[in-house]
Amino acid sequence: MLGHRRLAALATAMAAVLAGLSLPAASPAEAAQGKWTGTWATAQHAAYDPGTSEVTVRIPVRVSAGGSSVRIRLTNDFTTEPVTIGHATVGLRDGGSAVTKPQQLRFGGKSEVTIPAGEQAASDQVRLTVPARSDLVVSLYFPGRLTHISQHWMGLQTVYWTPDGGGDHASDPEGDAFTRTDSTFPFLTGVDVQGGDAAGAVVALGDSITDGASSTANANRRWPDYLAGRLAVCSSTAGVLNEGISGNRITAGTDGNPSAPARLERDVLSQPGARTVILFEGVNDLSWGGATADQVIDGMKEIARRVHARGLRLIGATVVPYRGWGDWWTEAKEADRQKVNAFVRDGGVFDDYADFDKAVRDPDDPTRYGAAFDSGDHLHPNGTGMKAFADAVDLTTLGAARDCPSARVRLTPYQPSLQAGGKGSEITATVTNTGPRAVTQVSTRLDLPDGWTAEPAGSTRIRSLAPGNSATATWTVTPAADAAWGTHEVGVRTSFVQDGRTRHDSDSVDATVTPAPSEVRAPYLTTATTTEQPQYAQNGDQFAIWAGGQDLSGWKDEKAAVYLADAAPPSGTVAARVVGQTGSGPSAKAGIAVANDLTAPEAGGYAVLTMSAQFGLEFLTDSDGDGKLDTWAGGGSSYHPAWLKLVRDGTAYTAYASSDGTAWQQVATATVPSASGTGDAGLVASAVNLNYPGQITTALFDSFSSHE
Repeated sequence: MLGHRRLAALATAMAAVLAGLSLPAASPAEAAQGKWTGTWATAQHAAYDPGTSEVTVRIPVRVSAGGSSVRIRLTNDFTTEPVTIGHATVGLRDGGSAVTKPQQLRFGGKSEVTIPAGEQAASDQVRLTVPARSDLVVSLYFPGRLTHISQHWMGLQTVYWTPDGGGDHASDPEGDAFTRTDSTFPFLTGVDVQGGDAAGAVVALGDSITDGASSTANANRRWPDYLAGRLAVCSSTAGVLNEGISGNRITAGTDGNPSAPARLERDVLSQPGARTVILFEGVNDLSWGGATADQVIDGMKEIARRVHARGLRLIGATVVPYRGWGDWWTEAKEADRQKVNAFVRDGGVFDDYADFDKAVRDPDDPTRYGAAFDSGDHLHPNGTGMKAFADAVDLTTLGAARDCPSARVRLTPYQPSLQAGGKGSEITATVTNTGPRAVTQVSTRLDLPDGWTAEPAGSTRIRSLAPGNSATATWTVTPAADAAWGTHEVGVRTSFVQDGRTRHDSDSVDATVTPAPSEVRAPYLTTATTTEQPQYAQNGDQFAIWAGGQDLSGWKDEKAAVYLADAAPPSGTVAARVVGQTGSGPSAKAGIAVANDLTAPEAGGYAVLTMSAQFGLEFLTDSDGDGKLDTWAGGGSSYHPAWLKLVRDGTAYTAYASSDGTAWQQVATATVPSASGTGDAGLVASAVNLNYPGQITTALFDSFSSHE
């Protein structure tokens, strides 16, 4: 069915010693007797030639359910050649690419395994205590030339590699040998546990939304991750297996992305311990895929028939709104979406449904995402939307966990903004009883960063909360006076009594602390040439500039700056990081500046390196000492944060930029004949508001340095 099994691999397959090529799902009775339960999975769907030899890869994964033993599953799918793993280990992560006591993995008793093209291998059992919701690291060593990698490309997780020829480092506890990184999952397709309290596994079959597109990398904020978090606090939990592939469809597939029915056996029905499937697909079919509602419904019926034939439950998820995502939405396609969703809710095929559509749609325009849940592309949710999907799943319908907490707590606003030195902002916790019976002694408290304060508007305790009811508690939250500008986690925790036992639930949001105008402290100075009155702020090594200005180039030199006098040596480096820039037109600039005297650019030595709001890097210099920036280099796309660096060697200035502070791009070199002696160096911002009169830009910086 997948079309990529190769006859040429059969001879190799006959000779290979493989363990666990057939991996049937385990029933609850079998799970209780020590059968395997999937705790992490991904769907391999493509291959490429890495052009490397003698390398080791180290793959961190966040498991869902825990256990006392573990095994891994590897796949060599979508390939035409066998692959040999010469050495494999597994262990608990110790931060970054380090591992605590890596355990040797064997395959049929051997340390080496060769997997034919299109086949899989499962390792032998390893005794290892794996806590639920912990990070494991799988290391694989490839001897000789690695001709190809079978992969899941949207890993959203840093994966670590040794350099070409790096050799076998699978057993290294430390991670020093792993100097290269990418973000795809190579060969690894599953991790299974036994000996824990999991009553089976829930398989999420989906597309890019399930795969985690637009969620935060290395943060495990896909909706199946949030679902695993909810299940982890049940008395008996369940593994959650993410089988999402970006671009996946129900009605059609491609060579590197088989349709949901085509991959159903491989990615879903064969998962160890699978009890329930959540089907969340259809938006690609209905939008750019060109399918009709009836075709999507027919595909869902086929999946339901096959899932039920294997004794598994099937939960349908409604198709999310997508108006505004490119030009794909039409009235006719919206009618098809509504027809599919009516089938999911009332068609009688699914054992239950999760109303993802209702969870994130805008109540004022149900064809669109609500703003609080939209990542910005109008199809993929942000972290709040991912959490809303997980919340929309009724845990009692999964048949894979029991005795789960029935009260949930959620914080709003979803992305609160607090001003440093301000009067505080309101944050509200809402506790909802989703269970069939009342919960009592409900108590809610905030978890704040050090130095922050919260004043409740009323009581944070209630005696009883009836089924289906909600209660709120509101606080005025004030950040610490010296709180760093940027994102801070604010958490909430509620406790309650359910059926005579004290239970808990928690939530968190990313609160942004924004600067308020304040003094800039010595030895830093300020200067401005704008009509609009500039403002400044300093918080340790962080700086903010609110600036107007018609332009910062050529015939105009309108800017505001925070600077150090006599800080730019005749031979040395000036560097800063521009965190972000908001509030003005696309040409607004923020970056670093040097001059013999920044208060009088006509004194010579004048140069600036900035990142514009939308148009990329701009390196401007004064070629004749008249104080006008008359030479230019740069371009490209705009990005923030942006590391900027000017290296001076006498009258020669070389500009560099970086998106990560380690890999530097040389922008250009320019000669500034009027540069002499030690000059001024600082941070600069301009709104470039010639075409946007009166606009102010807000530029944020979180580092500045100048040294020989």
